[in-house]
Amino acid sequence: MAENINEYRAPQEIDPAESIKVRHEKLKELIAAGKNPYEETTFFKTANSSEIIGAYEKYDGKEVSIAGRIISRRIMGKASFCHILDGSGSIQIYLKADDLGEVYEEFKRFDIGDIVGVNGSVFTTHKGEISIRVTAIKLLSKSLLPLPEKYHGLKDPDLRYRQRYVDLLVNPDVKNGFVVRSGIIKAIREFLDGEGYIEVETPILNTVAGGADARPFVTHHNTLDMRMYLRIAPELYLKKLIVGGFEKVYELGRLFRNEGMSIRHNPEFTTVELYAAYMDYNDMMTTAERMMEYTALKVLNTTEFDYQGTKISFKAPWKRFTMTEAIKEFTGIDCEKLTLDEIKKAAKKHGAEFTKDAAWGTVVYELFDKFVESKLIQPTFILDYPVEVSPLAKKKKSDARLTERFEIFVYGRELGNAYSELNDPIDQKQRFIEQVKKREKGDEEAQSGDDDFVTALEYGMPPTGGMGVGIDRLVMFLTDSVSIRDVLLFPTMKPVK
Repeated sequence: MAENINEYRAPQEIDPAESIKVRHEKLKELIAAGKNPYEETTFFKTANSSEIIGAYEKYDGKEVSIAGRIISRRIMGKASFCHILDGSGSIQIYLKADDLGEVYEEFKRFDIGDIVGVNGSVFTTHKGEISIRVTAIKLLSKSLLPLPEKYHGLKDPDLRYRQRYVDLLVNPDVKNGFVVRSGIIKAIREFLDGEGYIEVETPILNTVAGGADARPFVTHHNTLDMRMYLRIAPELYLKKLIVGGFEKVYELGRLFRNEGMSIRHNPEFTTVELYAAYMDYNDMMTTAERMMEYTALKVLNTTEFDYQGTKISFKAPWKRFTMTEAIKEFTGIDCEKLTLDEIKKAAKKHGAEFTKDAAWGTVVYELFDKFVESKLIQPTFILDYPVEVSPLAKKKKSDARLTERFEIFVYGRELGNAYSELNDPIDQKQRFIEQVKKREKGDEEAQSGDDDFVTALEYGMPPTGGMGVGIDRLVMFLTDSVSIRDVLLFPTMKPVK
């Protein structure tokens, strides 16, 4: 029976401690014989497994050199079969004592997990499997730990996330998901580059924690003897570039927020933020639809996909509701016609309580957050957020209580956020003052004031539209992943004591 990491073997059949001991003894023997595998520095490859299998007619009978990890083996006296896993997939190799001489005996002491370099000719076995008949094999790295069994060793998701390198080896679908992630990021860059946006880089270490409502990670710069923050958003820097004459910019990178962790939240995550002069939030809605359509088509060849058993469509146009329209649609509460006291009274019937001094905008936002957001399954734009929760967005001309802001919701989750950017320095300064007051009262997520950003606005920023989209959540949707940890190669984990 083949020894294969993808075949189930009961745990009692293998003593891990004994296996590790045997592998260390084999390494000592190799070193004593002057064949230390860790001294190997390179191996020249001429092909990989998927190329050989995908273009068999081209390689049939040809000599090839491949390298990879042994993931199964079947030793039968004078002949053996193995499967080698490389970066593109796996392929079978066939080894005969008559072809290899003493090297065949050395091969028989190799273990599953060892990394080898192979030379040989391509052929098809009588069972129809494309294989390589080995003429030379070389140990390139010794595996001292046995790979876990797929069906019992990696059931624990905690172990999978902590030892992602092993997870990738024994669960090919996991690796495929990260290949899709790479394609999503590439597609977004292609789209924005094609729209005339310039990709830029802004500081990750900030002197002011601004650009979003979030608790920052705090650090200390020794030379300058000053507090600094890991960025919670690149927004203020990117808008300074609009002031400086760039008309379309974007940044794709990591943000850091010192907040709770869940299946949707990781302390560090990836976003794309883009800003365009002479555009507003209506233009950003069109941009969002087109960018999401483009990305889905690039990686899935369709705008429709299943997420957790629900069919989702990224095909434009998407639904659009103002926040007050959405509240009325899903709760029956008309925030436009009712007085503030009447709204609070109606909200109480739904189980929502508000303090006497709660402002209209705060009440409206909380109603939406508690009773509407989770019901937005298909891609939906929610427009016109209250000014109290939108310190960087331009007010609506028709109603000063509201701003020209939207968020994108899919499957009850926020995917993106956008504004017609506030470019009035006097208004912006006053809103920063209000944010600082909130912070002084204990709101750790309120923004700090940024005097330099106000100065930049005083030089004049053109009318500008801006948008941020969460890459990790987008990847979750397009790969049907239930947890954000499934789409992060190395998610944040509590250390094992």
